[in-house]
Amino acid sequence: MSSVLRIALQKSGRLSEDSYQLFKECGIRFDYGTGKLKSVSSNFPAEFLFLRDDDIPGYVEDGVADLGIVGENVAVETGRPVQTIHKLGFSKCRLSIAIPRGNEWTGVESLNGKNIATSYPNLLGNYLAGQGVQANIHEISGSVEIAPSIGLAEAVCDIVSSGSTLMSNGLQEVETIFRSEAILIAPSELAPDKQVLVDKLLFRIKSVQAAKNNKYIVLNAPNHALDKIVALLPGMKSPTVTPLATEGWSSVYSVLNENEFWENIEAIRAAGAEGILVIPIEKMIY
Repeated sequence: MSSVLRIALQKSGRLSEDSYQLFKECGIRFDYGTGKLKSVSSNFPAEFLFLRDDDIPGYVEDGVADLGIVGENVAVETGRPVQTIHKLGFSKCRLSIAIPRGNEWTGVESLNGKNIATSYPNLLGNYLAGQGVQANIHEISGSVEIAPSIGLAEAVCDIVSSGSTLMSNGLQEVETIFRSEAILIAPSELAPDKQVLVDKLLFRIKSVQAAKNNKYIVLNAPNHALDKIVALLPGMKSPTVTPLATEGWSSVYSVLNENEFWENIEAIRAAGAEGILVIPIEKMIY
């Protein structure tokens, strides 16, 4: 029987949707929907298991799943001996301490002797210990934001994306203790046949990520400014330059990293480039 990767995904929520979108962009098809427990891909040797997010590291550690996609916060909080083999760049959030609006905040030392409600006692406990702060940590599984209003705690430590949930509960974010994103995890060791499939999957994932982080640029440039413009467009190796029908002008094709995009585009225009086209890239293979 040929080898098949078993991949554990969160069964619902934003991370689940982002994970499905990633596999779709990688050209891997499988049925996905509420109520499903597992699904087999029709065009890649993979079976997908739909689980609660905090169960995924345990399934990977025990070898029930070969890979899992979880939030980095979940992987660290559970403390399971799994390896992070790739950061996926989506579902970014932060774990932050928040206090009621209007309460004085003089720094993390002001939490000494206070009660803090959280679903992440290990991450919070390690952070406070590193800061030399002694506080009482109350572990609760949900609705952390309500703890101050019912007298359970003077502060909370919870996952924050936009901060709107904290604001709606009368809380203000005062200290970020951990930054998280989706990660691909695996056991400490994989069988050689499984590793071959993991490498194929990673190749697809990295190609999709590279495409998202870059734009394809097409522009017209006066020949006297070509050297200056080409220097601003390194591309994957070097730009492609072809002469135009109009004498003294050339067309330049290249790839530009998203992080350098606006600054470089302004410099390219200042150097004399015209007719600049910016085109999204679907896949990018190095």
